[in-house]
Amino acid sequence: MASSTPAIDSVPASDQILRSASTSEVNAAFALQRANRWTVASRPASERMEALRRLRTAILETREELYEALWTDLHKPAAEAELTELQPVLNEIGHTIRHLKSWMKPRRVRTPLTMFGTRGEIRCEPKGVVLVIAPWNFPFQLLIDPVVAAIAAGNVVCAKPSEKTPHVSRYIAKLIARVFPPEDVAVFQGDAEVAKALLALPFDHIFFTGSTMLGRIVMEAASKHLASVTLELGGKSPAIVDASADVATAANRIVWGRFVNAGQTCVAPDYVLVHESIRESFIEHARTAIGRYYGTTDDDRRSSADYCRIIDAPAFDRLSGLIDDALAKGAVVSVGGQRDAEDLFIAPTILAEIPADAEILEGEIFGPILLVIGVRSIDEAIANVRSRPKPLALYVFSRDQAATERVLSQTSAGGSVVNNVVIHFVHPNLPFGGVGESGIGNGHGEAGFRTFSHERSVMRQGWPALFGWFYPPYTDRVVKYVGALTKWLS
Repeated sequence: MASSTPAIDSVPASDQILRSASTSEVNAAFALQRANRWTVASRPASERMEALRRLRTAILETREELYEALWTDLHKPAAEAELTELQPVLNEIGHTIRHLKSWMKPRRVRTPLTMFGTRGEIRCEPKGVVLVIAPWNFPFQLLIDPVVAAIAAGNVVCAKPSEKTPHVSRYIAKLIARVFPPEDVAVFQGDAEVAKALLALPFDHIFFTGSTMLGRIVMEAASKHLASVTLELGGKSPAIVDASADVATAANRIVWGRFVNAGQTCVAPDYVLVHESIRESFIEHARTAIGRYYGTTDDDRRSSADYCRIIDAPAFDRLSGLIDDALAKGAVVSVGGQRDAEDLFIAPTILAEIPADAEILEGEIFGPILLVIGVRSIDEAIANVRSRPKPLALYVFSRDQAATERVLSQTSAGGSVVNNVVIHFVHPNLPFGGVGESGIGNGHGEAGFRTFSHERSVMRQGWPALFGWFYPPYTDRVVKYVGALTKWLS
């Protein structure tokens, strides 16, 4: 369909959009936004919704440029880009527009008898100047989603996309500059030095998505200004498949969730704890699923237009080292294992018989490697999960309701899905976030709106005011009133 709006590349762009931002530019933009934050905060729901509509229109009119950028940076096919990057953002915008007026309404609270004569409410007010730092694995969605929530809540926003996906970052910078003035939303490209300059500033809230290690750095920086934080981190997310599960269905869904985006997904199932009685069947079904999704031979998988690449050489070397270490210690390749450093290609790989001292069991893999570990009972699976830091996601495949409930009640995770994987991430009415080392706070939908809002308590005094009865001096009559009130309340 032809568009009457010019493409992003035809929109004049400042020099800053095309290069890394300097510290002076970062500081100047922050000062500009700080001066503008009360103007933005006072905008009604109608103006915030109109801003989101403009953003949605600009995204739709330039979606082909986004697909091209994602292919260049990640070898991400257009269909996968549509499903995992574009549609989640469009759904987030649409959901926010539909519900923003109700989210912004002050919420009345019940008045207890001790507060007789008063009326209480909770008002969501913008936090102010906020910072969004996004990762490279879903570089569009994981930046735009929190920006949408921040705009809806009435904040001004500084955003930093990942330098590891330069084409997507450039697209985002030009998209935002096309829709918003820099005093409302500003995007800064660059490496760790730009992030460092941003983190040195006294933001009112910081929303960071990335590794646990970097999350600690962000939280330390935020503490210097007592800024609130949302940290969407990662972790070693397990999938438990008990003896009652539909093995073929479990394998199909786990394989999809593990290998989409070449496994570079924070909520991907990292390892499978499968009952010993169905372990070999699970591996065989997983092998079949990989063949159906990406091809049955090494050449087919390498040439598949539906399979992404590893982000860069350091990530390839890290993943390759984990495979080599596991194999040297006795692990077995059940599927895949092929690698090509020049093409940044690691085939969809399943490892079994992993020894306890293998490095690959320690941290999040974040790549196209799935570990299959046999267990003898649900109790053993639960113990395995509880022996590790709390994961961002935990998945259970079972037709036994009691077993499922035991897993959910005896473990802790940021979120969980029963008989599927990953899909909770795009549910607009479910808060998304981690717990412990996998994150702090939530995003998406109303949870995202509240993340970027301060819930301000407002109490209105009417008549009469009972509190005046208890003012000094504390006469015998006051003491008698206090005693009577205490006895009545208890």
